[in-house]
Parts: sequence; C-alpha cells; structure tokens
Amino acid sequence: MNSKRHLIEPHSGDKRYVRRNSQGQFSESDDVGRSLSSDRRRKARTKADKGQGDKGD
Repeated sequence: MNSKRHLIEPHSGDKRYVRRNSQGQFSESDDVGRSLSSDRRRKARTKADKGQGDKGD
C-alpha cells in the first residue's frame, strides 16, 4: 500500500502534497493548486481511501 499524502509548506506560499518512502525520503511531490484544479476538472469513477486522493483514476 502507498503511504499517505501529507501537506507541507516549505516556505510561505508554497504548499505541496508529498509522499514518503520507507526511509522517510520524499518519493512524490505535487503542487496543491495544480492538484486541486485537476480534481475539479475531472469526475472520479472510483472512490479512493482517505489520504489517497490522487489515486482514484
């Protein structure tokens, strides 16, 4: 199973969703604004688990 997405803000005005691997290093990073706007453009066909919002379709 994939790790959950966590919201981080490395500096003010830059929020990101990140996933960490088993060593605690970042394995994936997505900008919040782009991620949320992408979610609004597309209707999901499947329901994703909590913390796995980007894994629906």
